[in-house]
Amino acid sequence: MGKTSNRQVRRIIVSGYYGFNNSGDEAVLKSILNALHAEGEAHGITIEPVVLSADPAWTTKMYGVEAVPRMSPSVLLREIRRCDGLISGGGSLLQDATGWKTIPYYTGVLSLAQMLGKPTFIYSQGVGPVNRGWLFAPIRRVMNKSKYISVRDAESAALLGRIGVAQERVEIVPDPVMGLPLPAGADEVSTKPPSGDALPVVGVSLRHWRKDGADLERAASALAALAKRRAVRFRFLPFHMPDDAATSQIVIDKMRMLGLGESSAELASPGDDPQQMLLEVSRCDMMFGMRLHALIYAANQRVPLIGLSYDPKINQFLNRLGLTPIGTTEQLDPVQFAASADSLLSDLEGWRTRHGEAIDRLKRESQRPAQQIAALLSQTMKR
Repeated sequence: MGKTSNRQVRRIIVSGYYGFNNSGDEAVLKSILNALHAEGEAHGITIEPVVLSADPAWTTKMYGVEAVPRMSPSVLLREIRRCDGLISGGGSLLQDATGWKTIPYYTGVLSLAQMLGKPTFIYSQGVGPVNRGWLFAPIRRVMNKSKYISVRDAESAALLGRIGVAQERVEIVPDPVMGLPLPAGADEVSTKPPSGDALPVVGVSLRHWRKDGADLERAASALAALAKRRAVRFRFLPFHMPDDAATSQIVIDKMRMLGLGESSAELASPGDDPQQMLLEVSRCDMMFGMRLHALIYAANQRVPLIGLSYDPKINQFLNRLGLTPIGTTEQLDPVQFAASADSLLSDLEGWRTRHGEAIDRLKRESQRPAQQIAALLSQTMKR
């Protein structure tokens, strides 16, 4: 343990789905790094993060922090031995919907840190779905040995309770991205589209989910129905490159075949920086989102939103705002969507008034895990 500017340094590994060019997960990382820096300062310590990344060079360039390969056993062992603790999260790390290997990897990293006597912290994770019963044991083991546990929704906490994690040890907090600020200087000028005769901007964030593409057909029909009801400017925002860009182009082509009337559709290219994507979202009048972090970005910037559910985490986030999905990847009524979106675009300020208090609360509470972790690290040093 060293000193920098008379502050004691704590070297903390951050484990998550980082370096994969997914804007949502990169926003999680950026939000965690920001919060750790601020709370470390508030507690009189310097928290020095080391990120486990699929692309360490890119992560270091993007965030100015040390990053190392996430899949190298020798690197993991070396870095954990050198660290003062390990953070796992945020994001949906402990789930098997995307395959059975995800949970063994993240619990394995936690187990290694715990075996080496390092404190571990669970940072605003979404837990589940877990459909393979044999995966409950490793989750229970690493959770019960962690110094601090926070999850991003009540459903995650309930699942941990069912598999044997004491509920009083689990704190429910918002997704870290609720606390992500706009890039420096962006809040000094208006980020909203100019008023007057400009068309309202409808942000769209879709992902490929069903193999047969039926969900994308339904989304295209719904958006085309809105275009025929009123003139808008659809701006597609790809959160995971290059997949979301290809998906967006498919939907745009289908919408054009169905007819856009006086409306237009375009594909944005915000680049890799999650704060630039947040800025893009802030410039929308409304967001239609399938990606969880598209909806979180919109709430962060008080952009009225409509969610399309493909996973329980979408419903859980919308719930916290007092909302429900407009449909799912299995069912989406174009007429109902067009009517709802038209109504929302006609009463944007009313939506902000109705949901502003919930948004403010989520933004405040998003800092809670970093506050708790910094406090625990500073207490450790005082002993």
